[in-house]
Parts: sequence; structure tokens; C-alpha cells
Amino acid sequence: MASNTKMLVFNDVAKHNKMDDCWIIISGKVYDVTPYMDDHPGGGDIMRSVTRKDATIPFSDVGHSAAALEMMNKYYIGEIDQSTIPVKRSYYEKLYNSENTPQLMLTMLLFLVPIIMLGLAVTARAYTKDKFT
Repeated sequence: MASNTKMLVFNDVAKHNKMDDCWIIISGKVYDVTPYMDDHPGGGDIMRSVTRKDATIPFSDVGHSAAALEMMNKYYIGEIDQSTIPVKRSYYEKLYNSENTPQLMLTMLLFLVPIIMLGLAVTARAYTKDKFT
């Protein structure tokens, strides 16, 4: 990485999330793909959908050609400051966070109580049906 490489902050990059102004982050590098939006084989909406986050995984999952990788060089505008990218917590980290314990219990009760009541109603119906027939 050259010493004159432009270092960009995530919040500044995230502002460029429109069809006519689109920057994406791939492998720590920032690309202004605005001129390529209309020419992208998957359409501009695909690229716009990966703005405001690190697009490295979605980009690699697609399996771009060597020509596509080479083409990226002309859209390169700088490096992302990795410390400014928000940490993405997993669903389970969010769910089982100690701050969320009361909310988790309430959610479980809201789900389990109707199921238990339904089970009791079906059992009572089956029991009374046999008794009165």
C-alpha cells in the first residue's frame, strides 16, 4: 500500500449508497462503482444492495472472472479504516445478551403460552368427547 493511499472512514463511504453515487467496500478497499452501475451484468441494484457494509463475502460468493477483478482497479479510490466499520454481532449474540434476558423471557412466554393453551384445549376436547359419546 502506497503512502499516498487515501484512507476513508466507514460513515463517509456509507453515504454513497444510491444508484447515481455508489461506493462499495471489498477486502478493505473502497471502489466508486457509480460509472459501472448500468453495465454490471447483475444490474446496479445488486451493487447498491451491498453498500453501507463490507461487501467482501457477497462479492467472493459470486465468483467474479479475472477480467472483472482487473476492471476493479479503475474504480479504486482508497482504503477503508477497518476500525471504523461497525462490528456486526451475530443473531445469537444479540438474542442471548444479558441486557436482553427479560425481553427473551417475554418473547418465549408469548410464544409458549398459546401453544400450551392449544394443547390443553385439544386434550380437554378429546377427553370430554370420549366421556359423553
